[in-house]
Amino acid sequence: MSLSGWDALFACVVAAFVTAAVTPLTARLAHRLGAVDAPSERGLSDRPTPRLGGLAIFVGVAVATLIWLPFEEPWTGVLAGAAVITFVGAIDDVVDLRPALKLLGQIAAALLVVTLAHQARVESFTLPLIHHVDTGELTVPLTVLGLVAIMNAVNLSDGIDGLAAGVCAIAAASFAVIAFDADFTRPGALAAIIAGAALGFLVHNFHPASVFMGDAGSNLLGLLLGCVAALGTVKTGAAIALFLPLLVLAVPFLDTTFVVLKRMKYRRPVYQADANHFHHRFSRIGFSQRRTVLYLYAWTLMLGGVAVATRFVPYSDHGDLRAGWAVLMGGLLLLALLASVYLVYVLEILKFRRLLRRQQPKRSSAEIDADVEARLETGEWEAVKR
Repeated sequence: MSLSGWDALFACVVAAFVTAAVTPLTARLAHRLGAVDAPSERGLSDRPTPRLGGLAIFVGVAVATLIWLPFEEPWTGVLAGAAVITFVGAIDDVVDLRPALKLLGQIAAALLVVTLAHQARVESFTLPLIHHVDTGELTVPLTVLGLVAIMNAVNLSDGIDGLAAGVCAIAAASFAVIAFDADFTRPGALAAIIAGAALGFLVHNFHPASVFMGDAGSNLLGLLLGCVAALGTVKTGAAIALFLPLLVLAVPFLDTTFVVLKRMKYRRPVYQADANHFHHRFSRIGFSQRRTVLYLYAWTLMLGGVAVATRFVPYSDHGDLRAGWAVLMGGLLLLALLASVYLVYVLEILKFRRLLRRQQPKRSSAEIDADVEARLETGEWEAVKR
């Protein structure tokens, strides 16, 4: 049975309402279980905030999925994996599991998905110039690796009110449009459900947040987005289909990559939390929490828009480029790249230099530049007030 865009919209709305209604209940449960996030130097919250909001997201997704998607493969496998990672994440929110145990939980959930939902396995994909690629015996490990990578990218970037929920909602909406355009209506409906659940949770999670999604929510959203990518986006047949999830989820992937490389450079454990994420750096140059997440939303929306454009701009005809449309598509990609550079470099570094010059007018430009360079090398910055 094929689903329509209206089906996806209604499913999105139901997921949003269910999640929004259940979220206060999960907050009460978190208080009873002691799953409360206390203010810390690494975090940006200034008051104790209950976790376990991911339980509400799971309920919203499960209810809408059971209504609009058949109780059969691959959806039973997706829900089973979602239930496992939500359970593991909830335990972590309550008792703070070791990183190795959390990773094992992520692998178990991903393996459950690819075992019960064969359609979620990425058995082949298309690359520019190379074209069709079969994964062969590496199908299962590569799919599991991809799902775990997306879970960790979303999990590590969840550090400020509303960020993960908003970014995942935008990403899921982008996946929904891409999947429906390629006639993958059921994966598209699942993407719409994810977007709805994330938006429903955002009602309570936007700054000032009354509840956090915790590891239960961030890992769940990461797994679900990975499932949508594996079920629909990567299999659209477009020449750049493999890169669409990377483009849509570029913000959490870049953030995670930046932080992990920084930790490796200074020989710190990659699983050890620090304050070098994009949202921390925006905060240190004077951005409020709301302004920070809005900039990151805009960045994600722009990249998601470029990914969607690859489905609607007719830049290729059976492998042959159409000059005019190809130039337009190239221009959109270049614009996204330049905007990304602007956000990462200008907003983070140049503005900090301006603030230092304003606070320390007697210092020379060379001294300030040297100071900024040293801080970028070590990752150590003091807070800058606007």
